Amino acid sequence: MTITFHHDAQSLDWDKIKQDLIADDFHNGRTTEQLKASFKNSQIQVYAMDQNRCIGTARALSDGVGNAYVIDVWTKKTHRNQGVAREMMDRMLALGQGQHFYLQTDDAIEFYRKLGFSEQPLGMSLVAGEYLENDSR
Repeated sequence: MTITFHHDAQSLDWDKIKQDLIADDFHNGRTTEQLKASFKNSQIQVYAMDQNRCIGTARALSDGVGNAYVIDVWTKKTHRNQGVAREMMDRMLALGQGQHFYLQTDDAIEFYRKLGFSEQPLGMSLVAGEYLENDSR
């Protein structure tokens, strides 16, 4: 098995990725087009590939100056604990040098601590209107 990493989403099969996210209980309800647009609209994107199959994603929203927000860090269950997420995060952080990276996680606290992230005292969120009901595709 040879895993490669890249930043280009052109060759990805978003329908397969969505089905894998569903199978891994990592899907948040986005349509295939919304999922694709979420990544396309992100300034930093990293994909892990096993041959021609996407087995990992990571992305960050960034102002390109001082702040970035990490989201959608996912590795297919069959490829976990093999360094895939760590490599994606290392590549993403390298692309955002000089920026403060922030993320929210429910269950990967130790993983992010090992990467050097530290807990912040408070995070808050709000959904404006109905979740996923907007003009994105």
